[in-house]
Amino acid sequence: MKLTTSPRRWTALTGAGIAAALALTGCSSTPEAEEAPAATAITVETNDGDVEVPVAPVRVAVLDSTAFETLLAFGIEPVVAPKPLLPSTGFEAWADDADVLDAGSHREPDLEAVSEAAPDLIIGGYRFEDYTEDLSKIATTIDIAPGDESEGGYVEGLKAQTLTLGKIFDKEEEAEKLVADLEKSAAAAAESTNGESVFLASTSVGRVDNAAGRLSRILEPLDLKDVFAVESGELDEGSHHTDQGLAPETVAQKNPDWVIVFDRDAATSDEEFTPAQEIFESQAAWAQTTFATNDQVVYLEPNFYITEGIQAYTRAFDQISTAFTA
Repeated sequence: MKLTTSPRRWTALTGAGIAAALALTGCSSTPEAEEAPAATAITVETNDGDVEVPVAPVRVAVLDSTAFETLLAFGIEPVVAPKPLLPSTGFEAWADDADVLDAGSHREPDLEAVSEAAPDLIIGGYRFEDYTEDLSKIATTIDIAPGDESEGGYVEGLKAQTLTLGKIFDKEEEAEKLVADLEKSAAAAAESTNGESVFLASTSVGRVDNAAGRLSRILEPLDLKDVFAVESGELDEGSHHTDQGLAPETVAQKNPDWVIVFDRDAATSDEEFTPAQEIFESQAAWAQTTFATNDQVVYLEPNFYITEGIQAYTRAFDQISTAFTA
């Protein structure tokens, strides 16, 4: 038998349904039941101005080496990264994963690999600063890397970078902890220094160079005097990249109280190399210097030159405070 519904019956049913729907709508619209939708994008301050970025992006291209360790700590696995720049230890999860494409180095970048990875967000800048425009054609690109031009200096730039990454990846508590750790270490290092003279050095291919252009940042919160300050113009600020070497006698004439040195080869060389400590201890010209006779040389961790991030600076300040209070 065919069932039919009269127009009057349909109207009544429809009216009842609408009334029920309105009743449910009324219940769900109470303030107690309302939940603000989660933000899908936020605006962050970058070195190129304000940029809108996705919140908690899933597919991330990580090119800025100063952000490597922070993002690793946040549990971020990039879809593409510059594998030649990854530290030799600690980043095996990125380096050995075939699903993490290789963006090459800043000297020979593979932008096609970045495009192939289809990132939602590209964290560029620092060594990849010159490629920001090209990267922006692939996906939203931000340069939040610390620099000498950062407000308050490089160390303050590290703090700003870390807090911004915390906002983007919903890791604000973790970011604040990293900043607090840096501030504590820097304060302890500052307290341990008292106007001593220091030679900021780098070693590579068996030679010693002036590294004031790179390491002067570490002096920002400290009470130390750089014997080869960049401002003096006495030495090339980029000499840590030239491998030209600095005459040991030149250093001996300055007779610094302390030396702080990073080993470039330890961070970048795949072949056998002469460690910084061996190079320093073999310099006969330094036998009577203050830093040599008092064993006042701070050898920064091997990965410092590569990462230069907030954790690297925190550990460097820890090394300095320990050495200067020994």
